[in-house]
Amino acid sequence: MKKVQLGDTDLQITPIIFGGNVFGWTLNEEESFNILDAFVENGFNAIDTSNNYSHWVKGNVGTESEKIIGNWIKSRGNRDQVIIATKVGGRNLVQEKYNNTKAHIIKEIEESLIRLKTDYVDLYQTHYDDTVTPVEETLSAYNQLIKEGKVRYIGASNFSSERLKESLDKASLFNLPSYKTLQPEYNLYDRQRFEEFLQPVAEKYNLGVIPYYSLASGFLSGKYKSEEDLEQSPRGERVKNYLNERGFQILAALKILSEKYNVSYAALSLAWLLKQKTIVAPIVSATTKTHLAAFSEALNLELSHDDVQLLTEASRY
Repeated sequence: MKKVQLGDTDLQITPIIFGGNVFGWTLNEEESFNILDAFVENGFNAIDTSNNYSHWVKGNVGTESEKIIGNWIKSRGNRDQVIIATKVGGRNLVQEKYNNTKAHIIKEIEESLIRLKTDYVDLYQTHYDDTVTPVEETLSAYNQLIKEGKVRYIGASNFSSERLKESLDKASLFNLPSYKTLQPEYNLYDRQRFEEFLQPVAEKYNLGVIPYYSLASGFLSGKYKSEEDLEQSPRGERVKNYLNERGFQILAALKILSEKYNVSYAALSLAWLLKQKTIVAPIVSATTKTHLAAFSEALNLELSHDDVQLLTEASRY
């Protein structure tokens, strides 16, 4: 399968990244292994996780996703065949606030490496900006980790455009590592914040954008068309805000193209993302092998300019 360069790095990834938030949540370890096996068998190679997935599940400690991925890597012996991205700085059960201090990052990478059963991560991302810690302190932690060989590249997620730009500028000013990627919320429905504020920064600084919630928590798969449908999945409650006139307008446009190309709504939604400037690879989760089919569909789909415009106009904000 064709690979693409991830921003200004030498990481070569397939243009869809598996979102590891489902591991330890809607998938147990055995099910996670099966879906990861199918993912790489289909030619994909990049997996995104965090040191606090999935803390929202009752009974979890919040490190289940990294543990499952680590156990899978060890059992398959395939560390050199996959690109692993994880995050630091988000809340978990014992940490009430975002924390991007140098001491915290240095501590957390060691624990993530143990869970992932590896001695390095390919992409280490600041999960949330704590807005208190100076950006140069955070970057100095990454500088140490890169020099030690524990981290190859760094990325940012959930930043304001102002703090993202400050981080990039100070990296240059103080000769510190610079963020190479940006992981924002972005999909056909949730467009405005990224397009108006973050995309211009990503374009100016050549950041590789890897958006999360690429299918709007499953809404863009067409699975949810009424409040009754929300009961189908643990993620259903998150979809309620999409059940409005604009949301239904998007689904109507997806229906037209789905019938035209005989592909899934999910594939079309991902294909639209891949046509947007600065987007390198959407992050998407899957819980069945059937869901994985949409990944390949999206990469094989050649949307015309008119197709892209149809979806863009239907999702106008």
